[in-house]
Amino acid sequence: MERRRVVIMGAAGRDFHNFNLVYRDREEFEVVAFTATQIPDIDGRAYPTELAGRLYPDGIPIHAEEELPRLIRELNVDDVVFAYSDVPHEYVMHKASQVNALGANFVLLGARETMLKSRKPVIAICATRTGCGKSQTTRRVAEILTEAGKKVVAIRHPMPYGDLTKQIWQRFGSYEDMAEHKCTIEEMEEYEPHINRGNVVFAGVDYRRILEEAEKEADVVLWDGGNNDASFYEADLYIVVADPHRVGHELTYYPGEQNLRMADIVIINKEDSAEQTEIDRLVLNIESANPEALIMHADSPVVFEEDVDLKGKRVLVIEDGPTLTHGGMTIGAGTVAAARAGAILVDARDKAVGKIKEMYEKYPSIGALLPAAGYSDEQVADLEKTVNSVDCDYVVVGTPIDLRRVITIEKPSVRVTYDLDVKGTTTLVDVLKKFL
Repeated sequence: MERRRVVIMGAAGRDFHNFNLVYRDREEFEVVAFTATQIPDIDGRAYPTELAGRLYPDGIPIHAEEELPRLIRELNVDDVVFAYSDVPHEYVMHKASQVNALGANFVLLGARETMLKSRKPVIAICATRTGCGKSQTTRRVAEILTEAGKKVVAIRHPMPYGDLTKQIWQRFGSYEDMAEHKCTIEEMEEYEPHINRGNVVFAGVDYRRILEEAEKEADVVLWDGGNNDASFYEADLYIVVADPHRVGHELTYYPGEQNLRMADIVIINKEDSAEQTEIDRLVLNIESANPEALIMHADSPVVFEEDVDLKGKRVLVIEDGPTLTHGGMTIGAGTVAAARAGAILVDARDKAVGKIKEMYEKYPSIGALLPAAGYSDEQVADLEKTVNSVDCDYVVVGTPIDLRRVITIEKPSVRVTYDLDVKGTTTLVDVLKKFL
């Protein structure tokens, strides 16, 4: 039998998961390559044989996405599988047109083949875009379940930026676990809030194995989604967070619209910093795509961790990296807090160095804000140099973790925190009590 030759387009997450579930150990397919984008320095590696399985004794090479046309031609590719998230529909179809023009099929795998079934109840928390507020929503759901006496185990969307053979499955229950696994800033931002609340987090590459390990400890499995990707698990309750600052994106981004259409509950977040007209438009869009979904309204109030007077001060704001880069946001929690305090925002771009300078060049829409990007030691070092080169009176840290534990900030600094505050007569407590 002639095997179908496949390339999987990804960003070191959904692509590996789709391979593991749909293509691994199937002799009718030969996955000849992965391509990578969005995440720095992922290409040039290989998906190792320990994960690729018996059909790939040498592993599977990972190339930069820019090489896709050459790969299709030279490797006689039949199918190209698109497997990453947080991109406009138009972008996806441009990729499809490019692939089809070169003679290959363009494939989008659906939920039936890519969602695993758990033996335990699963609550999935996803979003229509990166930066909608999944983190605070996940924290609040975990808090309610824990107060109800349930053992919550969170499974985080993959961020396998290191040695994949050491990340087949990972368990994080302490700061020491994060240090042992050499977590990046992006990983710490997602794991630490759970650890602070006494919850265990699992992550890695093989999400079937991860689920098996999590089920040994969990009363309830909490899928903690990344970007605006869909859940890797069949959910008994599917919660999706939407953003009134980016109205329309819930219907025009992939796979955010898929999440919207699958949702049992849609939480419109950050209403305290949005215009009512935008909230009303978002409600109409949600109802047009998923009239059965329960719509909930929420604020994400921003609070300085300590009293500080920033009025008239020149302030550098550091925000969550992915939210500003492929999330496309031009504000964040730090920006909102600084503006309300009467601060003057300082532009970091002319002081950016190394990997941070490259990030500004790749994502010019970031503007004056500084993305807290730290996918590698080099990038973290460049972030620290950039921060300390900017002429300002104060640094406002709007990241999910206290960035000052990772880099040395030589200027006065203050951190902004934010939580989910659901409004209205129906609360998350009511919904989760009924679920339990």
